[in-house]
Parts: sequence; C-alpha cells; structure tokens
Amino acid sequence: MATFDKPLWQPRSPEETRDIYRDWAATYDADVQGAGYATPGRLAVALAEAAPDLSAPVLDFGCGTGLSGMALAAQGFTNVDGTDITPEMLEKAQATGAYRNTWASGPGDAPPDGYSVMAAIGVVSLGAAPADTLPTLLDALPKDGLLGFSYNDATLADESYMDALAAAQDSATLIHEAYGDHLPGKDMKSSIYILRKS
Repeated sequence: MATFDKPLWQPRSPEETRDIYRDWAATYDADVQGAGYATPGRLAVALAEAAPDLSAPVLDFGCGTGLSGMALAAQGFTNVDGTDITPEMLEKAQATGAYRNTWASGPGDAPPDGYSVMAAIGVVSLGAAPADTLPTLLDALPKDGLLGFSYNDATLADESYMDALAAAQDSATLIHEAYGDHLPGKDMKSSIYILRKS
C-alpha cells in the first residue's frame, strides 16, 4: 500500500506513477486529508474568481479520487468533467458525484477540445506528470481559456518545471500566483497558478 512513507516526489515513468496511485487509491483520501491537503481548495477559489462563467464545462485533468472535483463543485462550478490515468483512482472520483463525465486517459494523452477552463491540481509535478504536460494543456485551450495548476515545494525546486512555466508565458498571461499550504502535516507548501491563454 502506497503511503507518504514512499519517496513520492522524484522522477519516474508514467507506468510507475500509475502503479503507485493504483496501490494508494484505497487510502489516498484519508492519507492526504489527514495531512491537511489544502491545494485543491485554494486553487478552486482562485479559479472561481477568475472564470467568467461557472456553468461552462471545466476539465479536471488528473482528477485522481475526486478531491479536486469536489473542491471545484464547492466553489460553484456546475459542469466538471474528470480524467485520470489510474482507473482505481477514477472509480473513486466517479463515486463522489462531483463529475458530469469521467474517463480514463493514457499517459501523455492531450485533453480534448471544448474546455475554456482546465484544472490540473497537483498533476504537473515532480513524481506525477512531466513538465512538458504544461504546454500540452495550454495548447488545448481556446484564446482566453484558463489553466489552473499547482507546483509543490519539490516541483518548485526542479528547473525543468520552472522552465516550462516561464516558456508558457510566451503564449499565456500569468494572472494569479500564490504560495501557501499544500500538506501542512508534512510541512509542505505549494504555489498555485492561473494562466490565461493569449
């Protein structure tokens, strides 16, 4: 069973990542909520303030067990769809009732068109999706589309992810950035970001 005792925030293959989260699915919510998991709520509040229409479809990319979708729904988003590479996590997300639609995606799959708001909460990060996921998400957005995502402390210290964030600002405007609690019980913080595509 995967827990915080395993080294989570380090480079690995997509297959290894899927295996870790598959094994962790049963206890993931209890583990991260027990550590005070704050990033989904922080980012959902910021996205709700930036989004012009809370009824527009939102894609929760890398939705995991649905904690992020529940946070988005709690802030008034009414049409949240979710996708994840780990079927065991996705099954938990489906059971939350926070999602309009959910589907399994493969590692490296680009999100479908049709979303003017996307959230990737704790997804584009060291030990999860690689840094080149960020431009893939931006490419799928229309002009003026919003992408909300987060970097935890380990990711903030990784040059490749910071380079991806800098490069993203060639085609998008950073309209929100805030550093704050991520997993207080593990003494870890995160930065949340919102990019508006140019």
